[in-house]
Amino acid sequence: MQIKIFLTLGLLLSAFSFADTDSDIRDLKLEKEKLNSEIQKLNSQISATDSMIRADDKRYKMLQERYRSDSERRKVEIDSLNAKIRTVAAQLQEERAKQSRAKNRTDNVKSKRKALNETLITLSKKLELQIAQTLPWERETRLDRAKSLTRDLEAGNASEEEGFSRLKSLIGEEVKFGDEVAIINSPLTRKNGELINAQILRIGNQWMVYSDENATMFGAMVRKVVDGPNGKMVTYEWNEDLSLAEREAVKFALDVKQAKKPPQIVTLPVSLSIIAEEEK
Repeated sequence: MQIKIFLTLGLLLSAFSFADTDSDIRDLKLEKEKLNSEIQKLNSQISATDSMIRADDKRYKMLQERYRSDSERRKVEIDSLNAKIRTVAAQLQEERAKQSRAKNRTDNVKSKRKALNETLITLSKKLELQIAQTLPWERETRLDRAKSLTRDLEAGNASEEEGFSRLKSLIGEEVKFGDEVAIINSPLTRKNGELINAQILRIGNQWMVYSDENATMFGAMVRKVVDGPNGKMVTYEWNEDLSLAEREAVKFALDVKQAKKPPQIVTLPVSLSIIAEEEK
């Protein structure tokens, strides 16, 4: 009886023991499946990470290659730009040199023009002085032209070319004035203030004589140097105390000039020259 009880207890204990073992096995299997699932997740994560690493590595290599390519391209571009900069710098330097030479030429031309202008002004003023000391034959008109030229040159209203041309023309007129023989019929005021109608004859700048229309009054222009406020100055006045021979010479010269007598050489006494006796 006791043996049966022990056997029964043993069987019960065995049954309970097998039940616990099955339970443990199931738990272990569940744990194993859980671990396998986690391992698969980890493997998936590792695989994804490896894929990302490979992609990053590929991207890095691609970027590195692109950087190398860009660096080489930019180096070539920089070298090209540097070459262009050197070329442009050389061209700029050459252009500056040309501008400098052009400026020097311009300054030289300006300097020469300024010197020429000053020379023309000096000559024009000398011409004024010369005209002011010549015979009073349209002298104010001639002097005004010379003064006008001087004013225009000093004010810059006349170029050097124009100034030279005008000065040449004025000098030519003065040369012609000194060479020509001219006669005019004009009212004339004698030394005593009497106004008469006169025939005035000028031979160059050496003789200037007159006779009234009735050939009763005669005169010869005389040049004198007198003391003025600014030093010596030249004046002109009529010498009306002519000898009979001088009067005849004046009348004869007027008749020949007016074609009242045949063309011929006329000899005038030296005493009728504009140079006063005290200056000879």
